Amino acid sequence: MAPVKRRVFQSKKQMAEELAKYTADLSSKFCKERGIFTVVLSGGDLISWLWKFLEAPYIDSVEWSKWHIFWVDERVCGWDDTDSNYKLAYDGFLSKVPIPAENIYAIDNGLGAQGNAELAAERYEECLKQKVNQNIIRTYKSSGFPQFDLQLLGMGPDGHMASLFPGHDQINEKVKWVTHITDSPKPPPKRITFTLPVINCASYNVMAVCDKEQADSAAAALTHTKDLPAGRLTADVEVVWFLDQAAASKLPHGWCSIL
Repeated sequence: MAPVKRRVFQSKKQMAEELAKYTADLSSKFCKERGIFTVVLSGGDLISWLWKFLEAPYIDSVEWSKWHIFWVDERVCGWDDTDSNYKLAYDGFLSKVPIPAENIYAIDNGLGAQGNAELAAERYEECLKQKVNQNIIRTYKSSGFPQFDLQLLGMGPDGHMASLFPGHDQINEKVKWVTHITDSPKPPPKRITFTLPVINCASYNVMAVCDKEQADSAAAALTHTKDLPAGRLTADVEVVWFLDQAAASKLPHGWCSIL
């Protein structure tokens, strides 16, 4: 199991600054080693915390042309739907940085608009396998699961991550790379999501969590409460939790210092 680091920040602004630095350092590392940097985004508040990339020094120094963007989960809807994680990321981040359009891998727009969750999941898994065959995505050791360089994740107040929810069977899927859910407890009900083995095969996993509504679940997840999906997060190299003071307020005393 990869080491788990906990970093607590006095403000969301400070967290965003450190998140940008951490990501940019990994971008430099993987671009030098592989000439490619595979990044997995999530929805929710995560995109709003990427604003620092739109400023100096990152907007000019990051090798954007070598980034390849994927999603850990997506709502089953068209790209222009207000529920779309793709639209959220495009409007708030991707449209403002020079990542080539062909390096951005969204859900199938037609299947999303049709609401076909099962086929959308199958199609997205096919996309991942194609990128493995093109040597864009690495595979994890002997398991054959895809291995992304960095995943930027978030957690809900119930402890869910991606679209893996407590009490739902998707968390136990061990064969598929991408699965689907049609009864998500958080609207909208139809979603596709990476499975837990795929999430945990990433080289680096960042879990970014803010606000007091997340405090109980953050404390439970960081003590590896297994009934919470976020409590089962690991990685190949490193897991880092980025928390603001409110989200970290229920952690045991002395677990981490405030930066």
